[in-house]
Parts: sequence; structure tokens; C-alpha cells
Amino acid sequence: MDAEQTDIVVIGMGPGGEDAAGQLAQAGLHVTGVEAKLVGGECPYWGCVPSKMMIRAANLLAEARRVPGMAGASTVAADWAPVAARIRAEATDSWDDKVAVDRFVDKGGHFVRGRGRITGAREVTVGTPDGDVRVFRARRGIVIATGTEPSVPPIPGLAGTPYWTNREAIETEQVPQSLMVLGGGAVGAELAQVFSRFGAQVAVVEALPRLLPAEEPEASELLEAVFTREGITVRTGTRAERVSHNGQVFRLSLADGTVLAAERLLAATGRRAGLAGLGVAAAGLDPSAASIPVDDRMRAADGVWAIGDITGKGAFTHVAMYQAGVAVRDILGQGGPPADYRALPRVTFTDPEVGSVGLTEAQAREQDLAVRTGITQVPSSARGWIHKAGNDGFIKLIEDAHRGVLVGATSAGPVGGEVLGALAVAVHGQVPVADLRAMIYAYPTFHRGIEDALHALAGR
Repeated sequence: MDAEQTDIVVIGMGPGGEDAAGQLAQAGLHVTGVEAKLVGGECPYWGCVPSKMMIRAANLLAEARRVPGMAGASTVAADWAPVAARIRAEATDSWDDKVAVDRFVDKGGHFVRGRGRITGAREVTVGTPDGDVRVFRARRGIVIATGTEPSVPPIPGLAGTPYWTNREAIETEQVPQSLMVLGGGAVGAELAQVFSRFGAQVAVVEALPRLLPAEEPEASELLEAVFTREGITVRTGTRAERVSHNGQVFRLSLADGTVLAAERLLAATGRRAGLAGLGVAAAGLDPSAASIPVDDRMRAADGVWAIGDITGKGAFTHVAMYQAGVAVRDILGQGGPPADYRALPRVTFTDPEVGSVGLTEAQAREQDLAVRTGITQVPSSARGWIHKAGNDGFIKLIEDAHRGVLVGATSAGPVGGEVLGALAVAVHGQVPVADLRAMIYAYPTFHRGIEDALHALAGR
């Protein structure tokens, strides 16, 4: 079979792959983008965009329910139909990627629908949906950007049942009467609160001792308190041992002897990269690895770059697109800063939002830093007191006292992700804490809580 010549093959056209492929095509390279599913990947169809539409709607319901005692009286009747309609029409085009494909092609790219596999040095073989096989030889190399898939736990009885992953949860046309969520990380927590606010009876089961186990313990305690107040059952520190489904109801047996039942079960226990199916061994990479190691220019091997979730640097759209820019500059021989993750931001879009950047306190101590912390509660701040209903939150700062700079921070609250912006700049720019204390913070804002946390950091 004759190989088709190209400059770059991008395997996987999610947020990072699409961005890298488009930039390289606009730079004048012959770029072949390969995608088996939808161009744009998880984010616009089953992740960031539609889930935040769901969260926006759920938060509107919560705000309406906060009117009594603040602004009069309110009666709230939840309706999922406009949420589902908006997801279909505005976010996903009914899960059609024609607009995204056209966007790439209009930049000069060459799109191939199919599953790509590395079959040699700078060689990718693609099996297309109609059964054809095409081979591409890349003069410059290959970019791997295939993302990850939901990691479904091997719980006895789960396989073969109609459980949900985030995809089925996003696509649903109706809210179940009851829902069990396996996993108390960001995805599980966000979706649990959405469906609860739309009327479902929700239980969250997390095997680790707390919700949001990757975040500060204070964030976990805050979210569990809010969930409990809203009627969400939280079971942490207990393992799911068996699942059964009788055609109508799921039953979940826990290690502590408890049995939970619900109409639907959502598996939100993380994601995994399937490297074996990509043929990475042909590029000298380990197909059994959990991720692809890359250097600070996103190089994984000779003529191979990797970006996005598959690098293990954070399963976030913003990381994939950041890495895309680094890889593009390297492929084009341009200058620019290497990849730097010390101020990597992340936001869990629950209510309250939990935004974090850099190191947690535990991570900083593991690195033997001279850790100093400062924390302030949002309700005790001027804006938090004014806000009143729905003002749960805190700001926590992590300082390396030897250098006098912040190495991490958490902003939880009504606009925790937005307040995080100032903290991310401080961590990334290694702004001296003394300079942060000398700043003027607008009054009365939520971000003014940073000043209060700085006072707490100094023991004042």
C-alpha cells in the first residue's frame, strides 16, 4: 500500500489536537488530522461546555430558592427540558462535529475520520469507518493527542448494566428520580449537585476518606457540609463491593454493609489513557504506561510529541491547549518558554466553586518547603456578609516562607474560580508576599478576601 505524504499527523482532534493541528496548518504545513469520534473531543460535547450549561441552570434554581428572607417570596418549578434543548442546540449541534471539521479544513488542514495507530517511524495507519486503510508518512512527525476515556471500576455486577458515565449524564433527556454517583471528584461532585437541584434524590459514594480528594481538606469539609444541607447523601471512606440491576433499579452494596438503591448509577471514578491501541511501542514508548512522559517541549520520542490528558499533566482543556502551543512552537522551530506547571489552575464548578492553583499544603510539605498557611472564611468578609445566602467559602494561601512567595492557593466561594485568577498570577509570577500585602484591594469584593488571608498568613 502506497503511503500518503504529509508534514504532520495529529492523532486525536480534541481541544489540544484541534488547536495544534489548526495552528500548524495555518503556518503552512501539510497537516493530517485524524479523529475516530468527534472533532473537539470531550470538552464541547460531553465535558466542560454542556456540563457548565447544566450547572448554570442548577445554580439559577438555587438562587431562586434563596429569595425568601432576602428579597421576598419565591416558588421554583424545575424543568430539565430547556437544559437538554440548550445542550443539543448550542453546545453540541446534536453531537455533530461538522462545524469543527470545517473550521480545521478552512485553516488548510486535511481531515481523516478513523482510528489512527502508529505503525512505524513517523508512520500512522488509519482504519476508516467504511473499512478502508490509509497509511500516512509524516516528514516532520506525529502529535499524539488522543485524550482519555472514562475509567469504570471493576465492581462485580457493574459490567453489562445500563450505568451512566459522564456522557450519558450529559445526553439525558430527563432527570432520574434517584441517582447514585460513584466517585466524589470534580465530575462526580458537579453532576451530583446538578441532578439534586433538579429534583433527584442523590447519593455520592467515594472510596477515599473525603470528597474532592485532590484538593485541600477544608474544601472537602465545606462541600460535604453544603451537600448534606442540600439533601445529598455523602458516603466517604467506604468501598463499593457489588452492583445489581433488576431492569428498573440499581442496588449498590458497600463494604460497611450498607445497600443503596437508585434509578440510575453514574460512574465518575476517573479517566484512563489507552496507549496499547495507539501502537506507541512502534515509536519506542511503553504501551502499558498510564501516560506518555514528555519533556518541557512536549517531545515524547524522536519525531513524536504528545499533548493533553495523555501526558498525565492534568486532565483539563486549558492544559491541553497550553501544551498545544508549546508543541507547535517546537515543531516550527520557534522560541518561547518551555512548559511550566507550577501555577496550574483547576476549578470544580460546584456551588460553592472550588478553585485551586499550584501546590496544596500537603504537597508543599512533601517537598520539604518551609510551609506557612493563611486562611479566611468568605462569610466573615465584607462581601460575604453582604452576599449572605449562598456565601459559603474560604481562601487559603500556601507560602514558602524561605522565599517569601506563594506556592499554592485555594479560593472556594460564590465566584471561587474568578477570584483564583489573581492568585494564579501571584503563584506563576512568584510575586513576593510582601508586595501582595502592599496592594490595594477593591472594597467590597470577594477577591478582597485575599488581603484577609494574607493577614492570617502573617499571624495578624
